[in-house]
Amino acid sequence: MKILFVCHGNICRSPMAEFVMKDLLRRAGRDDVVVESAALHEDEIGSDTHRGTRAKLDEAGIPHPRRAAWLLTAGKAAEYDLIIGMDRYNMSDLNRLVHPEDRGKLRKLLSFTGSDRDVADPWYTGDFEETYSDVLAGCLALLKQLPRKGASAE
Repeated sequence: MKILFVCHGNICRSPMAEFVMKDLLRRAGRDDVVVESAALHEDEIGSDTHRGTRAKLDEAGIPHPRRAAWLLTAGKAAEYDLIIGMDRYNMSDLNRLVHPEDRGKLRKLLSFTGSDRDVADPWYTGDFEETYSDVLAGCLALLKQLPRKGASAE
C-alpha cells in the first residue's frame, strides 16, 4: 500500500504526518506500507521540513531525515492508494488536481477519527503542539484502519 500525505507547501503538516506515520508503522512492525508527502502549491518546493515541525518531532523522538518539498501532479497521484489532505482547502485542490478515477482515494486526515475538522496550519497559527496532536490522532486512527499485510481491503 502507498499512502501520500499532502498540504499546501509540504513543509509543516504533511511531512509531520509522513514521519509520524512511518514511526507508528515501524513500531507496529508494518513494513508493507510506503508513506510519503507532497505539496499542492509551489511556494516551498525544494525546502526542508519547517524548523517548528522538526522541533516537535525531535521532542516526540520521531526520526525525520532531511528532505525536499515536491509538487504533486495528477500523474504522480495515480501511483498512490490513499491520498490524505489536511484541510478543506487541500481537499478542494486535490479534487481539481487528480484524475476523476483517483478521487475515491482522497480523504481528509481527521476523517479517520470520525471528525470533519481541519488540521490547523502551524505556518499561520505557530501552534505546532496542536498540529502534532491532530496529526498523531489521525495517524493512529488510520493505522487501526489499514488492512493487514496479505488481507484484502474492503
